[in-house]
Amino acid sequence: MELQKTSNGHHDLSPDRIPENGSPVTRFDALENITEGDTFLPNKSNGKIETQFTDFVGKTSFGMSIFNLSNAILGSGILGLAYAMANTGIILFVLLLTSMAILSAYSIHLLLKSAGVVGIRAYEQLGNRAFGRPGKILAASIITLNNIGAMSSYLFIVKIELPHIIQGLLPDNSDYWFVDGRYLIIIISVLVILPLALMKRLGYLGYTSGFSLSCMVFFLISVIYKKFVTECPEEHSYNKTVPTESIYNSTDGMCEAKLITINPQTAFTIPIIAFAFVCHPEVLPIYTELKNPSKKRMQKVANISILTMFVMYLVTAIFGYLTFYGNVKSELLEMYSKKDTLMLCVRLAVLIAVTLTVPVVLFPIRRAVLQLLFPDKPFHWVRHISIAVCLLFLVNLLVIFVPNIRDIFGFIGATSAPSLIFILPGIFYICIVPEEQEPLKSRPKIQAIAFVTLGFIFMIMSITFIIIEWVTGKKTSGGH
Repeated sequence: MELQKTSNGHHDLSPDRIPENGSPVTRFDALENITEGDTFLPNKSNGKIETQFTDFVGKTSFGMSIFNLSNAILGSGILGLAYAMANTGIILFVLLLTSMAILSAYSIHLLLKSAGVVGIRAYEQLGNRAFGRPGKILAASIITLNNIGAMSSYLFIVKIELPHIIQGLLPDNSDYWFVDGRYLIIIISVLVILPLALMKRLGYLGYTSGFSLSCMVFFLISVIYKKFVTECPEEHSYNKTVPTESIYNSTDGMCEAKLITINPQTAFTIPIIAFAFVCHPEVLPIYTELKNPSKKRMQKVANISILTMFVMYLVTAIFGYLTFYGNVKSELLEMYSKKDTLMLCVRLAVLIAVTLTVPVVLFPIRRAVLQLLFPDKPFHWVRHISIAVCLLFLVNLLVIFVPNIRDIFGFIGATSAPSLIFILPGIFYICIVPEEQEPLKSRPKIQAIAFVTLGFIFMIMSITFIIIEWVTGKKTSGGH
């Protein structure tokens, strides 16, 4: 059997690279019968067969993997969760957030199970195994679009917020070049993001991911503190024009907590909560680099990361909502005074957090590009660096010159996020796990089919909300 190499310099044993001279049974049975940890080329040691995945053995510790995946989950959408709670009520919000955390963990389970059958931990290779090259192209394209959208939204926040922070810390400097957001994102991209993006492996970013998470913990502590020193601005009600039906609360007071709230914005907030746990493009790269990898160990990384982010999301939403109640805006930081020194530091911490997330998001895009354009080539620094530079150049151009970048990538996110969370993991699982192991009518396959169906429902809902937003001119909140 002639072996080809993947972009990381290791053997690609996907079905389209197995020689044509073997029978279909010979060519595919080996793939379908491989279980977690098995390899296509067993290594003999002391007369025993050692099994392993076909890609390289990872060196990233369990803790660093948790930092990286948590950082991938944690996005700018945390700023919109208090607004989401204001438009769903506390009980409905907690139910939705809990449901999405569980569904996200289940989605990762499907990905890991499929990767265990294929023997290669790459999202694109799962697409290749399920549908051939079109599936590989589809998976790589969706990952690229989703993550470019995420990178753009993070840098867009830097472009808008960093000048305000500099003006707050250094007053009377509004005419200088260093308060122009366009120059600032270029400087940040060159001095901070690019060096981190040039790391050979994603695991090396565990330290910066840990620091990024600590910045968001500072944000969380500040939100909790502000709850006890801030009075609800009842006279400046932000949502007074929004008709509200509170099922369990008889009063419509803007400074009273609602347990369950139904208003025209409620439907718009559901996708915000649904997409709060998008991290799936990063799951398999992190799995690839995990030390002593196994499906159980990686699932534990995912579960701890999701649980940690669930707690952060819930506490931020509750205390943000209980500070401003029905007055809360779509981005929580807008509610705090820009002259408040503490909140200026919090804004800076949030900017540091989203900036340090950009390199983590860039890694899956580069891997997708390598899988599409250079699937047979070993690792090479020139390609590694060139792709990172080109991606950052493209994203900077978009953020600088496209004024409605959030609308553009909002539509992309409405299609790519449900695909990455629900549709592709479920379809890959259904197609890859052999019927001899799990028949189509078995409970796991039926659950996967229902999961895919739910994904299509979320996609249709999200696209509908985006179109309504464009037509009516009303803005939804949040992001990832």
